[in-house]
Amino acid sequence: MNLTPEAEFAKRLSEKPVVAILRGIKPSEIEAVAGALIDQNFRLIEVPLNSPDALESIRLLADGFGDQALVGAGTVLKRDQVIAVKQAGGRMIVSPNTNVDVIKASVEQGMLSLPGFATPSEAFTAVDAGAHGLKLFPADGCPPNVLKAMMAVLPPAVPVLAVGGVSDKNMADYWQAGAKGFGIGSALYKPGHSPADVIEAAKRFAAAITENI
Repeated sequence: MNLTPEAEFAKRLSEKPVVAILRGIKPSEIEAVAGALIDQNFRLIEVPLNSPDALESIRLLADGFGDQALVGAGTVLKRDQVIAVKQAGGRMIVSPNTNVDVIKASVEQGMLSLPGFATPSEAFTAVDAGAHGLKLFPADGCPPNVLKAMMAVLPPAVPVLAVGGVSDKNMADYWQAGAKGFGIGSALYKPGHSPADVIEAAKRFAAAITENI
């Protein structure tokens, strides 16, 4: 797909507003699990850097599925990690915090930047640094009514994803508060889960999206 990461992110988010977070996955598992997710039309896939040999998993993802999904890294905390992810083929940088150096490095490298925030000050700092979207994290520490209040002042063109504690039971509440997507981790994949387990969870979330969003 010959799109910028920002344009591809918007397209994928409109198709299925979920970033699949594969924390703890091993390179030996990544292709089967990613294939299962893509078969269920989950086309935004993140491998947190604190997973075993995460850069190798990202390389395998980019090589095998880069034309079908926007893939990248999570838990990116330093500028040099941004460069390493790009060298592995990743195009998306997700962080748990608002680190201006990481955001600027991502933008400079032509990668999608999705930093974490929990306050309006952090959100505006991230947007001013060039972030393409924002990750409300941890969402279970910022209830939907808090997000709704922040959305009244945040730039409407910058999508906010709710991440951390989001389930198929509460995602509609965050959507109604203004979220444009979600990051789903352990509710979608845990270390040791088989592709069949992932498909079952993916179908559950897909049904919740269809019914409530």
